[in-house]
Amino acid sequence: MTDLFAYKVLTREQWTAFREEGTFTGAPVDLADGYIHLSAREQLMETVARHFTGQDDLVLAMIDLPALGDTVKWEPSRGGALFPHVYGPIPMSAVTTKATLRLGADGSHVFPAGF
Repeated sequence: MTDLFAYKVLTREQWTAFREEGTFTGAPVDLADGYIHLSAREQLMETVARHFTGQDDLVLAMIDLPALGDTVKWEPSRGGALFPHVYGPIPMSAVTTKATLRLGADGSHVFPAGF
């Protein structure tokens, strides 16, 4: 894959710890699977709908994949689609931007403009 960026959805607590520690080593699901799950832009809405329903005040971190070098592997997951998985910690320096995902009045997540 040639995507330059991918996205990690974090709880507010995970984001705060990431900022304080300077690296992110994974959410519980990442630690259990042995790699950090990311989503490409076109996969993000489905990822949030499947795994974060009803969770408010999430942080969407845009990750610079080239900054992670060969720790990024594109591997089949949901329905055979290739997802970016990171085998190692993500340094805060690889986060290019972040946005807050809030729940709208209908209970679905409100994404930043452009999604």
